[in-house]
Amino acid sequence: MNIRKVALPKGINEGMPPLEVTDKPVSFFEFWPAWAMYTPVALQCLVLSLKYKNIGLPLIANPRIPLSGMVGESKADILDQANKAVRWSLCEYITSTKQALLDDATNAKNTLSAYHKKGLQLPAVAKPDLGCRGVGVRLIETETQLTDYISAFPNDARFLLQEKSKYQAEAGLFYVRYPGEKKGKITSITLKYTPWVIGDGRRTLKELIMADPRASLLSHVYLPRHKANHDKVIADGEAFRIAFAGSHSGGSIFRDGNRYITQELTASLDAFFNGMPDFHYGRLDVKFKHIDELVKGKNYQILEINGASSEATHIWDSKTKLSDAIKVLMHQYRTLYEIGHLNRKAGYKTPSLSSLYRAWREEKSWVVNYPSMD
Repeated sequence: MNIRKVALPKGINEGMPPLEVTDKPVSFFEFWPAWAMYTPVALQCLVLSLKYKNIGLPLIANPRIPLSGMVGESKADILDQANKAVRWSLCEYITSTKQALLDDATNAKNTLSAYHKKGLQLPAVAKPDLGCRGVGVRLIETETQLTDYISAFPNDARFLLQEKSKYQAEAGLFYVRYPGEKKGKITSITLKYTPWVIGDGRRTLKELIMADPRASLLSHVYLPRHKANHDKVIADGEAFRIAFAGSHSGGSIFRDGNRYITQELTASLDAFFNGMPDFHYGRLDVKFKHIDELVKGKNYQILEINGASSEATHIWDSKTKLSDAIKVLMHQYRTLYEIGHLNRKAGYKTPSLSSLYRAWREEKSWVVNYPSMD
């Protein structure tokens, strides 16, 4: 496989390593439906459930998070568990709901007022408190954009307005710490690249997307969010960002960054999770200044902390083999059962599968009504 490194345009993905590109823009399984990827995992879970005599052990891997973060977890409630000693690592946020009795403009002003009281200013990132895969994530740069976001949001659903990180580079760090242990491990690093096209002063944005080897395959993802700019001619040499949310399903480019796992970065996460007791398994989505500083455990901000259902997302690198991706997923769920087993021995009780089903139904009912992502 031929691999070439592409220099990153100014102002996009600053601090990331050069993007590695091959003649295979996406892998053949990269956008398979979840059931296709997780069928082997489900079969393994049946075996593990028989071994441990309990099917619900993954739901107590992180006992302070409802259902361990398998489904229906609140982003804010998880972040709120970080104590004062480590909160400096987080991108700060407020939570709010769309209040039906107030007009949208007033609601936006109230939300911004609460946001400003924390010493925060626009731009900000709005996202659903309950959701996954980047659904409903938008960059908010003006009060009008916030008004539009609130207007499109379900009435009783909660959302976060989070400060926009001062850094551009983004990664997903998968962290595991077994109960009773003082140190954990980073088992995966995913480098998340914001996709872009480069203008030539002649072609429109739509033409540039359709001419790009990768973007053209995901045109159904990119084009709807840029309807207003389809016919805009992009200036020669200008880089145009075609996605904002660091979501694979939303079009971001994921690359395996496991070579950047270091003792220094692991020690930094150990210190953070010392301030967040009983978190044993999940992925942190972080922004960082430069890859050379991230590996030293310095200059990064935590956007989200995802629990039991989170993936080691380096498997969505187009260079990854299907067999290797399945092995990673199966190893993750073996780990979940092992941690859940230890927590059960410590006295934690597994929740019912009916509670898991109810949470899944609730999340699904919200997600279909969220605003589109950027």
